[in-house]
Amino acid sequence: MSAARPPGRACLLQSRDVWPDRRASGQRPTVVTARSTLPRLVLLLALTAPYATCQRDPRGHYSAAAAPDQPLCTLTIHITGFRDNKGTAGGVVFASPEGWPEDRDKAIVSGGFPIADRQAFQTYQVPPGRYAAVVIHDENSNMKLDRNFFGIPREGFGFSNNPHVVFSAPSFQNAEVPVACPSTQLEIRLIYK
Repeated sequence: MSAARPPGRACLLQSRDVWPDRRASGQRPTVVTARSTLPRLVLLLALTAPYATCQRDPRGHYSAAAAPDQPLCTLTIHITGFRDNKGTAGGVVFASPEGWPEDRDKAIVSGGFPIADRQAFQTYQVPPGRYAAVVIHDENSNMKLDRNFFGIPREGFGFSNNPHVVFSAPSFQNAEVPVACPSTQLEIRLIYK
């Protein structure tokens, strides 16, 4: 079980757990120069700062805040369709349409996991209910979904229920799935545009 958090807050992992420090690996740190990227970076840092002390349990599970008498169910997300093993798989689980699909501050739980053999498994502990999940293939480990000049994602992404995606993310209702105890398993296939 993870450390106590205020109710309704997401559990974001520490950046060093999900996205390793590029300087430690001998790579040059990324320098932000584009005007449109800087506000996104500031927003990302502001949203993740309150979660710097979030902990994973010994099994590597991230847990959502729950009432003391409410059971937690295991939600396992199997992500397939990676084009390579570079980077990290990131996932966010939402309990309501509020913030869907990009506002991690509104998510019930969030985390990142390693990629092996072009697949990844993400495991979360959540109360029983209905949830929608979004996952990304963060190839360059910069903690965001990179987009081109036109706003089209450069990295892989996917949603629970594997809905058809044309120009925008599906609605929360189209991606919503029931989660029951003791465990629920989902498979999400990544999309590359």
